Amino acid sequence: MTIKTIDTGPFKLDGGAMFGVVPKTLWQRTNPADDRNLCAWALRNLLIETHDADGKPRLILVDTGAGDKQDAKFFGFYDLPNGKTLAGAIEAAGYSLTDVTDVLLTHLHFDHAGGAVRWADAAHTKLVPTFPNAHYWCHSKQWQWAVQPNPRERATYLRENFMPLQESGQLRFTDEERFNIPDIELLYVDGHTEKMILPKLTVQDKTLLFCADLIPSASHVPVPYVMGYDVRPLLTMDEKTQYLQQAVQENWLLVFDHDPTCEAATIETTEKGIRVLDRGMLANFM
Repeated sequence: MTIKTIDTGPFKLDGGAMFGVVPKTLWQRTNPADDRNLCAWALRNLLIETHDADGKPRLILVDTGAGDKQDAKFFGFYDLPNGKTLAGAIEAAGYSLTDVTDVLLTHLHFDHAGGAVRWADAAHTKLVPTFPNAHYWCHSKQWQWAVQPNPRERATYLRENFMPLQESGQLRFTDEERFNIPDIELLYVDGHTEKMILPKLTVQDKTLLFCADLIPSASHVPVPYVMGYDVRPLLTMDEKTQYLQQAVQENWLLVFDHDPTCEAATIETTEKGIRVLDRGMLANFM
């Protein structure tokens, strides 16, 4: 198994929304805000080259970023587009869109599922799955939340980002069909949103956890640092505690989807709680 990061950021989100009740005087030390109170964040995905249980080669993309098909007004809120595209990032990694066999969507918020679908032509007349040969995977309960969104998440569930996946017949649910890839275990959490997936990867003697939006950056490792976007923040804290403790005990490497400078980190228990030990680029840990 080989793993590469695919980054289509940066983009910007409100610092207060990203850190919830944590005071700005604390979070701005690591994540300075601009004059609109926006902080820069990554749109980081994983590209995994491996084999399935039958020995067939698989190229798996975990999340897809925000994509580039929304209008200027929408993207203006996030300082997008930034000149980077998912297709360009995939090609820079040495692959084509047709090589991808599976797309694992941790959840269907716009900044994770937006790149799953693209315009089929320059005239913008039809939306199609970005990866024509891939199965797209998510949990069925997350799908239902996206199709029938609650008022809190309605603005981030954009139907154009995921309905074409069902219409094309490429959609699969991880709780209905087995995601049968050795050394990839799918964990589920419900604090940020319903049935978000955390892929846990075993690579030789290392265990990696792609933290998705449970722990979006190294700055969010302290348990009280919970995003204002979370639908069940107290549950998020419980889930963070559970997996952070396990990560310390079993020496996991955490991989962050939104940290602008740190792709991955190890953690340790300190007098103040669990904190980052070593941080850096994913390749430096492998």
